[in-house]
Amino acid sequence: MLELTGETFPLKGIKKVASRRMVEAWQAPVFHLSVDVDMQHALVRGKQGVGTTVTDIILLATRDALLDQPQMNAHFKDEAITVYKEINIGLAVATEAGLMVPVIHNTHVKSLQDIADSRKEIVAKSRSGSLGMADIDGATFTISNLGMLGIDRFDAIINPPQIGILAIGSTKNVPIVKDSGFAVAAQATFTLTCDHRAVDGATGAKFLTKIKERIELPIGVPTE
Repeated sequence: MLELTGETFPLKGIKKVASRRMVEAWQAPVFHLSVDVDMQHALVRGKQGVGTTVTDIILLATRDALLDQPQMNAHFKDEAITVYKEINIGLAVATEAGLMVPVIHNTHVKSLQDIADSRKEIVAKSRSGSLGMADIDGATFTISNLGMLGIDRFDAIINPPQIGILAIGSTKNVPIVKDSGFAVAAQATFTLTCDHRAVDGATGAKFLTKIKERIELPIGVPTE
């Protein structure tokens, strides 16, 4: 048998926990829903606050959709569904040490600026390797955005015991039919993965439609 030379790196800490949860995730019966979202207004809104970005607009829209469809803000464990009042959104962050999913806690009581400030803090801690267990614990829903890495669309794996995760692809200029003619729109594909044991397709569709509706709000319409 051919002898190979290499170095073994045992999983530990956050990576070890994530690995165990991924095994659990593959055991869940999931379904996927996708929708193309016009990002034109979100791109403008994301620059209007102090340090706000499109990611913060997406976080706010997701928060609003979870308020509208609270069944999505839940955990499935031990053959039971627990729907939470607190909305804690995990945000997948790429770091040199690998993928981290810190949590923005209590988004249900935060303004867009508050969400932006919290997002900047946890991203900085993720990339500096200073996340603690409190920073990664308690998520009720997760967002994974690979658009900045050039990925057009993808299906994300749920993070048990959460029942849903939102995957976001890159924003691209695409031709669309408008007013009997053609126009160019900045679009991104949003794909929702749901645990079918805890939520049905109709609820998932309403949730994803609400996110699209909130992100596509015209400039001048209040978002909060």
